[in-house]
Amino acid sequence: MKADDVEESLRKRFKKELFSPFCKAINKYDLIQPNDKIAVCISGGKDSFLLAKLFQELKRRRNFMESKEENLNATANDGLDHNGKNKENRSFELVFLVMDPGYSKTHRKQIEDNAKLLNIPIKIFKSNIFGNVENIEKSPCYICARMRRGYLYSEAKKLGCNKIALGHHYDDVIETILMGIIFSGQFQTMMPKLKSTNFEGMELIRPMYLIREKNILAWKKYNNLNFLQCACKFTEKNKDVENNSMRLKIKNLIADLAKENPLIEGNIFKSVENVNLSTIISYKDKFGEHNFLDNY
Repeated sequence: MKADDVEESLRKRFKKELFSPFCKAINKYDLIQPNDKIAVCISGGKDSFLLAKLFQELKRRRNFMESKEENLNATANDGLDHNGKNKENRSFELVFLVMDPGYSKTHRKQIEDNAKLLNIPIKIFKSNIFGNVENIEKSPCYICARMRRGYLYSEAKKLGCNKIALGHHYDDVIETILMGIIFSGQFQTMMPKLKSTNFEGMELIRPMYLIREKNILAWKKYNNLNFLQCACKFTEKNKDVENNSMRLKIKNLIADLAKENPLIEGNIFKSVENVNLSTIISYKDKFGEHNFLDNY
C-alpha cells in the first residue's frame, strides 16, 4: 500500500530531515497542548500533505507511547520532549480539513485521490473565494490568503477545534523576512504560532517551521508523489504573475547569495532571534510605537 511506504519513509529515510525538525518545532515553540483539537489544513500541495502525514506519525507514536510507558525514551532522538512534565501532551485530536475555494473538477479530484492514496481522512467544505477575488487586480493573492484563513478558522471552530495548523516551512520564513525588508520597509517574520484576533480561543500553528523545502521536495520525489502546484484560477490565467512574483524573486535571490555564502539562510533565520532593541531606531508592540530617543 502506498501510504505504508510513505509512512515508512518518514520513520527511516527522512526521519532526520523531516520528522525530527517537525517534533523539534512543536517542542521549541510549545505548539501542542493537552486536549488540543487541531485542524490540519490541506490545500493540495506538497507542504500541506506532508504536514498531515507528519501529524499522523506523531499521533501514532504518541498513542504507542501512552500504551507502553516503559518505552518512554524510545524516540528521544526524534526531538520529542519525553520528560514527565510533558507526558500529558500526548493527548490531542486531529481533523484533516480541506477547503474547496472553487477548484476545477480536475484539481479537486487530485486532492481527493491523493488523500485516499495517503490514507488521510479529509473533511471537505466549500467556499467561493476564487469567484470573489477573480476580478480583483491589486494583490489578489494576498486577499485570497486572508479570506482562506478566515474560512478555515470558522470551519475549524464549528468542528470543535481550537487550533489550525498550516504547512509553512523554514524557507517560507526566511523569504518572508526578506520580503518585508525589501518590499515593505519593515522587519518582521512569519511567527510559529499566533492567536487569532477575530476568532476567540483559536490559534494558528506552523509545525513545519524548521523543515527545509529541499527536503520536502526530496521526500516527494522519493515516494513518486504528484501534488497540486497552484490551483488558483488567477495564476492559471496569468502565468507571468506567478513567474514574476515577489516571493519567487526573493527565493532566487537567497539561492544566489547562498552560492557564495552557505550560511546565508541560517543567518536570515537567526536575525529575528537575535534582535538587539538598543540598536533599533524605533519599534512597535501592543503598547504602541517606541523610539530610541524616548530613553536616550
